[in-house]
Amino acid sequence: MPERILVVDDEASMRKMLEILFREEGYGVVTAASAEEALRALAHSPFELVLSDIRMPGLSGLELLKRIRQEEAPTEVILMTAYSSTESAIEALRLGAFDYITKPFQVEELSNIVRHAFEKRRLAEENVLLREELARKEQFGGLVAANSRMKAVFALIERVAPTPSTILIRGESGTGKELVARTLHQRSPRARRPFVPVNCGGIPETLLESELFGHVKGAFTGAHASKKGLFDTAQGGTLFLDEIAEMSPAMQVKLLRALQERTVRPVGGEEEHPTDVRVVAATNQDIPRLIQEKRFREDLYYRINVITVSLPPLRERREDIPLLARHFLEKYARLMGREVPSLSAEALRRMESYPWPGNVRELENCMERAMALCDGDQIDLRHLPDPLLGARPLPDLAGVQIPEEGFSLTDTLEGIRAAYLKRALDLEGGIMTRAAARLGITFRSMRYFVKKYGLQAREA
Repeated sequence: MPERILVVDDEASMRKMLEILFREEGYGVVTAASAEEALRALAHSPFELVLSDIRMPGLSGLELLKRIRQEEAPTEVILMTAYSSTESAIEALRLGAFDYITKPFQVEELSNIVRHAFEKRRLAEENVLLREELARKEQFGGLVAANSRMKAVFALIERVAPTPSTILIRGESGTGKELVARTLHQRSPRARRPFVPVNCGGIPETLLESELFGHVKGAFTGAHASKKGLFDTAQGGTLFLDEIAEMSPAMQVKLLRALQERTVRPVGGEEEHPTDVRVVAATNQDIPRLIQEKRFREDLYYRINVITVSLPPLRERREDIPLLARHFLEKYARLMGREVPSLSAEALRRMESYPWPGNVRELENCMERAMALCDGDQIDLRHLPDPLLGARPLPDLAGVQIPEEGFSLTDTLEGIRAAYLKRALDLEGGIMTRAAARLGITFRSMRYFVKKYGLQAREA
């Protein structure tokens, strides 16, 4: 069903012209000669957009806008007037109008505003659908996915979480291995007991043994008191050994014994004591290759690899990017005490085409940054970091000369920009959409600079 526009104007010729224009563009159009007639039409059936004159006999366009907003209808409103003033424009936008245009107007300009209004509405609807889908997919706390491989991971977690089996989680850095480990713990019979994570690659080898198994007083220089190890801290719960492949061969032997015997001996101690923990390990390395290179013990690998959970990289689950982006925007909006912004279509397309070498962690950082920089209700390309925008390294500027008397950098850059815009327009026959694509900027930015520099251009 086509999107519907209600055109409201007391001039019959204007109504007819706008009806013909928007019908040719594929919209469903209904006309009204007054605000009162428009309200009756709105009461009878909903419209996605109302395009109304401001000055009309009876109720004005501003009054019509107020009535529509009082009903809290998700209808965009664009106001037209032949009597332009700053005050009326500010009032229209304050009351919630999408935009404001002065008669006489260029047909292309009005068509463009209408397209943008519908795009905003579609994005709002998509965000509602994303929230609903997010609620359906968020089955495991922070684990969010619609991808079939991730659904298989969810199903595997459901099956193995209640068991005591040791689990190895494999995946690139940033894919969410610790989150999977926490989910396994939360869905296990050990959920009421501690979940203790330790990064095996982040602790020096000389300290890792003491961290895991504890030590007795006087075991080494600086051991002024006995200390309980993480195996004991996690008693009855889950011990998560992240980046287990970073362990030294000597430490691997001691860990293997602890897993086999289910006992630990503190550094400097003479007696072992039993331990009851479930071990979940994780790695981003190819352990079979490390075994061939004699860098990882094969017997330890078989001990920790009872069940393997493999996480796909984000570039192989692109359908999850909108869901994850929305999830993180909601998270940081709560932390910052702000409303959740929408994602522009351009920003989302750029995110879906980016390879995400840092996986989900990089996406989360990107959304946190965008929330911090966004000062409106929509995140667009300017809020995304340079890697997503295809940033290139700076050219070699060693030979650049600056006059002794100095110069205006702003004016120089403005001149360069104007020259590039004009050249792109010349190459594309004056068509702004094509020139904008050639320069890697948005159509709105192109239109703004065309007006600013007085360039000759057309939309199509």
